[in-house]
Amino acid sequence: FDRSIEWYRSQFPLPSWNEERTFITGEATPDYLFHPHAARRAAKVVPQAQLIVVLRNPVDRAYSHYYKEVKRGSETLEFKEAVEAEEVRLRGEMDKLLEDERYTSFNYEHFSYLSRGVYVDQLLRWSEFYSKEQMLVLKSEDLYGRTLDTLKLIQDFLHLPHWQPEPRALTKKSKRKYPQMSPAIRQQLEEYFEPHNQRLYEYLGVDLGW
Repeated sequence: FDRSIEWYRSQFPLPSWNEERTFITGEATPDYLFHPHAARRAAKVVPQAQLIVVLRNPVDRAYSHYYKEVKRGSETLEFKEAVEAEEVRLRGEMDKLLEDERYTSFNYEHFSYLSRGVYVDQLLRWSEFYSKEQMLVLKSEDLYGRTLDTLKLIQDFLHLPHWQPEPRALTKKSKRKYPQMSPAIRQQLEEYFEPHNQRLYEYLGVDLGW
C-alpha cells in the first residue's frame, strides 16, 4: 500500500505475447483475508481477480500461530494465557485501523490467535467487493490430504486444463512439531469457535467438519 500500485504490478512477470496460451499469474498473502482494508484495496486494483481462500481448522491455526510468535520472540506468555489476553491486547485496535488507513497494529497482526479464526466475518467483508463466483474456499486439510482432487477444483475454478505435477512435487514437507495441546484447552477453543463455524457453514452451504 505504501509503495504504490505501480510497485505492486512491477512484482509480477510480464505476459509473453509470443505464446498462444492465455497468461495468468497470482500471489499468496494470508494477511489479506484478515486486514480490514485489503478487500477494498484489492477490488480497486484487480476487480476481476479470482480469489482462492484456504482455511485451516481454527483451533489448529491458533496453536500454530502462537508457536510462530514464540519462535520469532514476539510472544512470552503461555498459550492459555496468550489466548485469554487477546481481548485486552486487541482492544481498540480495529477502530484505529479503520480510522487511519496507514495505521499499523503490532498486536492486531501478531496476537490475533482467535480473531483470525473467525473466518465468516472476514469472508463477508470480502463479499462486499467480490462475488461468490470469484471466490473458491478450500480446507487446508483437503489441499494437503487430497492434493490432486483439490488441484482439479482449482483448475476448474481458474478455467485451466487438468494437469498433474510430478510426484516429487507432491512430497509433503515435514510439519513443525509443537507440544501437544491440552485436551481441556482444545475443548475450550472448539466450544469458542463452534458458533462461528456454524455461521461459516451456513454461509458456504457446506459443513467443513470442525
